[in-house]
Amino acid sequence: MDDQNKNLILATALSFLVILVWFVLFPPPEPTTTPEQAEISASEGNEVQTPSAGSTTVGEATATAEETLPEATAPRIQIDTPRLSGSLSLSGGRIDELFLKDYKVSIDEGAPIVELLSPVGSNSAYYALYGWAPGAGLAGSDVPGPNTNWTLEQGETLSVDSPITLKWENGAGLTFRRTIGVDADYMFTVTQSVENGTGAEVGMAPYGILARHGIGEDGDLPGLKNFFILHEGVIGMADGTLSEVDYGDVRDFDIDPNERAQAEVYQVKENGWIGFTDHYWMTTLIPDPGSAFKAAAKYDARRKIYQAETVLPTMTVAPGESAEVTTRLFAGAKEWETIREYQAQGVQKFIDSIDWGWFFFLTKPIFWLLHNINALIGNMGWSIIGLTLIIKAILFPLAFKSYVSMAKMKELQPQMEALKEAAGDDRQKMQQGMMELYKKEKVNPAAGCLPILMQIPIFFSLYKVIFVTIELRQAPWFGPFRDLSAPDPTSIINFFGWLPWAGPEPGTLMATIFIGILPLLLGISMWLQQKLNPAPTDATQAMIFAWMPWVFMFMLGSFASGLVVYWIANNTITFTQQYLIMRSQGYTPDVFGNIKSGFKKTPKTDKK
Repeated sequence: MDDQNKNLILATALSFLVILVWFVLFPPPEPTTTPEQAEISASEGNEVQTPSAGSTTVGEATATAEETLPEATAPRIQIDTPRLSGSLSLSGGRIDELFLKDYKVSIDEGAPIVELLSPVGSNSAYYALYGWAPGAGLAGSDVPGPNTNWTLEQGETLSVDSPITLKWENGAGLTFRRTIGVDADYMFTVTQSVENGTGAEVGMAPYGILARHGIGEDGDLPGLKNFFILHEGVIGMADGTLSEVDYGDVRDFDIDPNERAQAEVYQVKENGWIGFTDHYWMTTLIPDPGSAFKAAAKYDARRKIYQAETVLPTMTVAPGESAEVTTRLFAGAKEWETIREYQAQGVQKFIDSIDWGWFFFLTKPIFWLLHNINALIGNMGWSIIGLTLIIKAILFPLAFKSYVSMAKMKELQPQMEALKEAAGDDRQKMQQGMMELYKKEKVNPAAGCLPILMQIPIFFSLYKVIFVTIELRQAPWFGPFRDLSAPDPTSIINFFGWLPWAGPEPGTLMATIFIGILPLLLGISMWLQQKLNPAPTDATQAMIFAWMPWVFMFMLGSFASGLVVYWIANNTITFTQQYLIMRSQGYTPDVFGNIKSGFKKTPKTDKK
């Protein structure tokens, strides 16, 4: 077998091996956090502690979950914006019901819209609450907590440019207000204020809590992908350092009901945020830029509640004076443009809340390019093909050198055969002769591997982009291809999309066997690309070489259809480039001859 085919087989096998290693054997390790560990404290001499999400008394976690449920009959304030709907409860002033109007749970007709937040008592309670942690001289009952019954002082429905104000008086001279506003996308603004009419100086620290109630014995959350290339759990930024903690690891930060809360705690000096992120959705507590605060991630094993919280420094309020603090809450979809705009407004490195992965230096520009192409074309399927053309154009100088080298190798084939005959069984002599020939003719036998090897990080990066970005979620192409982030829905069972019923359920054995039209086209495109070169003369190598396109076809059949579209386009462009470049160098690949010879039986070699 000639060196060109050896190199191609080696490169293809290596690509296949790397894919398997990457996706099966070596999942990316979780990012390490390097926060400064600190106690839950504020200004000197005023020690405070935030409550558990299910606790009625600050500093104590003794009440049961049933005892701390907000009143089911408590009045609710409606939330209605162009992109959000829901309500907040006057019991605790909790933002605990939120729907995303622009997103449905599936592409099925009549599918409900996505529910992001839900109140206590639902299947998967998930909510944001705010309050004040008491300083020296104050008790938990003196400040508003998770279940305080607020009254509506101003406003009716929370909407864009129409904030609401809640009011609560503790009966001992302190008056608290909470003003909540929301923009046209997913950002809430929460202003907490206190008026001191007690005649004595008081100190307290404002806090915000995001709480998620788990289900099952281990506090598992419903709807998680639990896929190793995707981060789901706590995500935070502390002065430029990104922290990611999976839900399973958050359970190590168990709250001891008899002691102070044990948690992952760190101090933020100037800029930061913390929250929960899922595949496409996120909630994030965001103190004002330039503000110091404490951030923490906790887990209450007894109540199965995950918590992410922010505590600002203790505010000392003199008699007759007032104080207020404003923070923000992001609750919505992880849209690139929206998050980038919030970052431009001062939320430090907010774009990193999208899981760009190890190859972020490739995934970020690839997504940027794909996003802008789609803005021009308006169809993500054709945009992926356009992206492929641009990537191939960028790599064209490398591909040109590679295919020129391959053409020269073909021209040297008669001389190489002569060297083999002259060397006989002396492999060392044959290798020395070939190296001299390569040097004389200025040919690099390894050059043919480079385009294939360059595709590996690009393939991984595009896979990441298609898998994690919401812009690819339920993105249609044409006909039956209504979701490019999902596997090909066509199959011989539904006559490749022509019949009005679904194919096999993705991930099942039937779906693996009865693959769709896109994986079939992928296998054919890889097979045709092989036919630019004659089959290896060695029978075993020829068999491996012949089976490789079909192995990839079935292996990639369960991948996102958008990724398969990219691979088909890449193979088609590569075939065209290689054919034309090799012809320009005086060698015309005999594609039809190689196809014809591939159907002939390989003659048996004589046994010695």
